[in-house]
Amino acid sequence: YYKILSLPPSATSSEIRSAYKKLALKYHPDRARTPSEKEAATPRFQKIAEAYEVLGDDGRRRSYD
Repeated sequence: YYKILSLPPSATSSEIRSAYKKLALKYHPDRARTPSEKEAATPRFQKIAEAYEVLGDDGRRRSYD
């Protein structure tokens, strides 16, 4: 998950949140201009969201680490 968000394992919660927001804005399917771009962006955005769900929650992050 750290690799998905381009973060080191020592990242703080604010760094995790910031990286997620940056990537979410870039890869959100609603920002796609064509159906094919939207189709390509959807799985990537889902991985980004999953990584944030785990790393953004202290308990889940401890279990993951």
